[in-house]
Amino acid sequence: MSKPRVPWKAVVGGSVGNLVEWYDWFVYSSFAVYFAASFFPEGDDTAKLLNTAAIFAVGFFMRPLGGWLLGRYADRRGRKAALTLTVTLMSASALLIAIAPTYESVGYFGALVLVVARLLQGLSVGGEYAASATYLTEATPRGRRGLASSFQYVSMTAGQLVGLGLQIILQNTMTKEALNSYGWRIPFVVGALAAAVVFYLRRSLLETEAYDEERHAEETTERGTIRGLLAHKREALLVIALTMGGTVAYYTYTTYLTKYLSNTAGLAKETATLVSFCALFVFMCLQPLAGALSDRIGRRPLLIAFGIGSMVGTVPLMTALGGASGFGGALALSLTGLVIVTGYTSINAVVKAELFPTGVRALGVALPYAIANALFGGTAEYVALWFKNAKMESGFFWYVAGCGAVSLIVYLFMRETRDAALSRAEQTAGAVPERV
Repeated sequence: MSKPRVPWKAVVGGSVGNLVEWYDWFVYSSFAVYFAASFFPEGDDTAKLLNTAAIFAVGFFMRPLGGWLLGRYADRRGRKAALTLTVTLMSASALLIAIAPTYESVGYFGALVLVVARLLQGLSVGGEYAASATYLTEATPRGRRGLASSFQYVSMTAGQLVGLGLQIILQNTMTKEALNSYGWRIPFVVGALAAAVVFYLRRSLLETEAYDEERHAEETTERGTIRGLLAHKREALLVIALTMGGTVAYYTYTTYLTKYLSNTAGLAKETATLVSFCALFVFMCLQPLAGALSDRIGRRPLLIAFGIGSMVGTVPLMTALGGASGFGGALALSLTGLVIVTGYTSINAVVKAELFPTGVRALGVALPYAIANALFGGTAEYVALWFKNAKMESGFFWYVAGCGAVSLIVYLFMRETRDAALSRAEQTAGAVPERV
């Protein structure tokens, strides 16, 4: 029997907006080394990075609110409507950063503008993750959902690669003085314009069949509500626990990696950026392969492999990265870490979406995931820099490994979700026998 076809138009339509969303989100971190001095008084470089990392973390603490509001919006008004709204908010926040005044001209008011922009970004991304994950999962037939939903992290990583690629171009075409003065604003202008374009592209997307079924159902009063979500408390707690280790590891090997290679290993900023770019490109290409593998063997084996790798491999990998002296060694070590993380990133979106019924699927994915990211993902960079500032940098490595160990316990005991029916049509067709 032939496998169902992947609706590539829907996958591309959902992913291109996700790319711009995450380009805007990550470009803040990748360019922080250049604009940190613009918004804070003279002082230690690590202290300035701590300040910008704190503002980066602020955006994560807005994500639970965004997950609640926009997750509810996606469950009540549709996945397409939520996707359009999130990219609008992201465009506005990128524009705010692009025009933010410096400390030299207005004191700490410029930093306040950064905070407001990051709050808007947090609100947007809190809903974007769920809307995108839910849309990609629901728009794809059972048996191909792992492959299709893996494009969420393909697009997320592509967004980061575009940001890093632009950074490499600017590094090679502008002086350091120009980059520190005004060049860092360019990527935020690009992000704002790109998001405006995606707004029109997302308006042409079709709504998913699963949501259309739910919208026409008679009982819709609890659709997208906290009360409706509380009927699935176990699944919500499961999302928080299974996200914990994955989000810490992901941000360690992506957004923090460039700073770590530059600030600890002592590599030139240009070399550290190139290492990140090459490693992330390979990482991006791995996502569909791992997603397709999960369609064949299930989601749990990949999650368990990640949990073991994160628990056992983080300390030696990060220690070795801290002593990396050249491009080749740093790239090989970075790739090793990202291969481990792929066991989580390639399927985490589909696993979460498969846990909930249609009426609270977007909210169920958004809110618990956003809470976990606020507590663990958004603080990862700050915690890492705090340990470094306290002269106990290796403590951060053990922290990441510990988070991975907690999530591993969850992966070992959670149910397999691969064959879950996401719509009434799939339920009518009958459940697929579970293959373990």
